[in-house]
Amino acid sequence: KGPSAFIPLGEIPQEGAESSLRQLLIDAFVSAGRVDNITMVMGLHPQYLSSFWKTQYLLLRMDGPLPYHKRHYIAIMAAARHQCSYLVGLHMEEFLQVGGNPAWLQGLHCAPQKLRNLNEINKLLAHRPWLVTKEHIEALLKPGEDSWSLAELVQALVLLTHYHSLASFVFGCGINPEEDQDGGHGCRPPSPHSDSSPASDDSMGGGKDAMREVEMLMERMKLLQESQLEEEEVTQEEMETRFELEKTESLLVAPSDIADHSLQSNVLCFVEDPEFGYKDFTRRGEQAPPTFRAQ
Repeated sequence: KGPSAFIPLGEIPQEGAESSLRQLLIDAFVSAGRVDNITMVMGLHPQYLSSFWKTQYLLLRMDGPLPYHKRHYIAIMAAARHQCSYLVGLHMEEFLQVGGNPAWLQGLHCAPQKLRNLNEINKLLAHRPWLVTKEHIEALLKPGEDSWSLAELVQALVLLTHYHSLASFVFGCGINPEEDQDGGHGCRPPSPHSDSSPASDDSMGGGKDAMREVEMLMERMKLLQESQLEEEEVTQEEMETRFELEKTESLLVAPSDIADHSLQSNVLCFVEDPEFGYKDFTRRGEQAPPTFRAQ
């Protein structure tokens, strides 16, 4: 129980924290109206939390070229790209609190074209940032009804990369849903949960499926070993080849869909081209792709 599925509740700083951390938690509460689980877990490293909170505050709440509701919508777009339903749920609430149009939350297709134009660069920055070129920037800045100003685009890109990174933090620390979030906003489990996990039944499905796949693979390996005993003429080399083939075939089978129906509706509605994902930047023996440098 507590803010993290991985860190015992007793290790998370509580009300009796040292004064510097206590002041940070108070500031967070005054600003956002709550101390969320990310802040509680990050409180294990007060200096880092201090820098993080200042950055977060500047990006979301201080003066800037983008109106507040669009900042939260961009955060939703970035988090949805990594299927981080915890952050998507958090910023859907924030979006409504600062006066965002509820219709936009039906999906990216309901948002203004100007925001939808960020989809391509959001996709690339999330999964293959080395493919970003100056043409992507030029297309967004090109004069027109839905064009971005340079100042707006800079803030938008910082928000996108900030929330791509924060999604990794949420998964890596096993951040649990907030108490007032329903199960549909729980973060996708980054690893299989035990039966005593605080995660919702729906979100545990992915972990259980992964365990079943491993058990099935182990069962097939055991059958191979038994067949080796029956076929005395099978060499060690042949056996290793069979093992490798079995492993490869199990990897080729599409894994069970971790995303349940609530994830489909709450998160993937903000994603276009969901099949687009990470691919290795470069492989040995291949010519390295050109790097886009910006000083």
